[in-house]
Amino acid sequence: QVNLVESVGGLVQPGGSLRLSCAASESIFSVYAMRWYRQGPGKQRELVATLTSGGYTNYADSVKGRFTVSKDNAKITAYLQMNNLKPEDTAVYYCNSGAFAEVWGQGTQVTVSS
Repeated sequence: QVNLVESVGGLVQPGGSLRLSCAASESIFSVYAMRWYRQGPGKQRELVATLTSGGYTNYADSVKGRFTVSKDNAKITAYLQMNNLKPEDTAVYYCNSGAFAEVWGQGTQVTVSS
């Protein structure tokens, strides 16, 4: 069974940056797409970014131009670089992958506040 483990998030001031990582126990990202989701307080879980196995990326309009998804196949790790963070980016962030998008990380809290 494949496991995904996310890095610890944290508290960031508005305008700041943070990079999340998602480490897999097997070479899943070279085979399947991976996605970053987030769920803010009182909100539904939303798709933030997608990275296909071939390297195609797609972003939610709310993060386009600020967030960048990438991966290192050798390290079996995916990343979400978040720049110019806003208070509305506060959420629990999850990475996801698998043939049927069935594998989830444990989630990591990102709080953007002054």
